[in-house]
Amino acid sequence: MNANESTALLAGLTPAQFMQRHWQKKPLLIRGAIPDFRPPLSIAEVKRLARQDEVESRLVWREDGQWQMESGPFARLPPAKDPEWSLLVQGVNLHNDAAAALMHRFRFVPDARLDDLMISIATDGGGVGPHFDSYDVFLLQAVGQRRWRISKQKDLSLDPNAPLKILANFTPAEEFVLNPGDMLYLPPAYAHDGIAEGECMTISIGFRSPSMAELARGMLEAAADQLSDRTPAALKGHYRDPDQPAVDQPGALPETLVDAALAAAAAVPLDRTLASRFLGCWLTEPKPDVVFDAVDMDTLPDLAEDWPASGTLTLDRRSLMIYRERTAFINGEMIDHPASAALRRLADERVLDCADPLCRKLTDAERSMLTDWLDDGWLHYAATPPTVSASAAFRKTRKP
Repeated sequence: MNANESTALLAGLTPAQFMQRHWQKKPLLIRGAIPDFRPPLSIAEVKRLARQDEVESRLVWREDGQWQMESGPFARLPPAKDPEWSLLVQGVNLHNDAAAALMHRFRFVPDARLDDLMISIATDGGGVGPHFDSYDVFLLQAVGQRRWRISKQKDLSLDPNAPLKILANFTPAEEFVLNPGDMLYLPPAYAHDGIAEGECMTISIGFRSPSMAELARGMLEAAADQLSDRTPAALKGHYRDPDQPAVDQPGALPETLVDAALAAAAAVPLDRTLASRFLGCWLTEPKPDVVFDAVDMDTLPDLAEDWPASGTLTLDRRSLMIYRERTAFINGEMIDHPASAALRRLADERVLDCADPLCRKLTDAERSMLTDWLDDGWLHYAATPPTVSASAAFRKTRKP
C-alpha cells in the first residue's frame, strides 16, 4: 500500500495521526476508504464457507419479535428473498488469501492486537441488534448498503432474554448509511446497530483485547510452568514451624502457614522476560480449528544445505509470528535461539526475499529451522517473487 492509499483508508490521516486522534478514543467515518472496492469473496462464496465444519459461523434472525441465533455449519440457509436474517462468518482471513491480504492493510496496529476478519451478509432489515464490542473494530461496507446507528451511551446493560449480547436500552446519537468502500471505525464499548438496506455484505476487522483477568491468569500459569523447569533458591525446601506452640483449637489455620504461602508466591519471578514468553506463545497460538496444509518437500529447496539465490519465503496466511527484541515466537512456540534481523524482517513484512543481504547472516540453526517451517506448512517458498503484499508495501512507505 502506498502513502496515498494509506491516507485514503483513514480519511486523509496518516496511520500515526489516526492512532493519536482516534484509536480507543472516538469514532471515524471514512467515505471512500477503498475506492472501487471489490470484496475478497462473493456472497455465494461466504455462504459456501459457512457449510464447512472448520469455519465458525452464526445465523441470526428475529422471530415473533424475539432474537434467535444458531451456530453453523449450515447445510442450508434461508432464501435471499426472506428479510431480516444475517449470516456471520468468523476468521475468513484463515481460509482465504485475499481476505488475509485485506486484513493486513491494518497492520499499522501491532500484530499482537490484530485478531481476525469477519464477514457478515444480510438480507433487507437484517442485523444482529444494538450491541457493543470490548475491542476496536473497523466496519468496511463491501456490497450494498447498511445503516449504522451509534452512541457513546453509558448504559451498557444487556437484554437477559436474548441469545446474544443485545443492549437493553439503546439510544442512538448518530446515523450513517455506508456504501461499498465506506468504512466506520469504532473504539471499544461504543454502542452500535447495523441494519441492512437490501442485501448487503459488511467486513469487520476486529482486534484482540484480553481482559486483565486473562493476563493475570496467563502470567500465573506461565510462572507455574517455569517453576517446573527451574525453581528459585527461595522456593527450595519445605515449610517449617519450630516455634509452633500446642493449640486448643486444632481446626484453626495457622497464621504462620498463611504468611509462608504469601512469601512463597512473592518469591515467584514475575518479570518482563516471563511476560514476553507468555504473551509471545499465547498471542501466536493458532485458532483451534487451524490445520496447515501438507507439503511435498521434494519440490522445495533444502534451506539448510543450499540457500536459494532468488525467490521468496512467505508466511502462510494462518501463521502468526511476533517478536520482542531478539526473542521471536511463531504459532505458539518460542524460537529457542536469538532471532536475527532476517527473521525479524520476516515477522514484520511476512515476506523475505532470499536474495536479501540479511539472509547471508542467517545461522545454520536458523536455516534448518526455516526448512522445518516449510515442512510444517508454516512458510512457503516461491521461485518467482510474488507481487509485494499490501502489508509489506505499506511498511516500506512508513518512516522509521
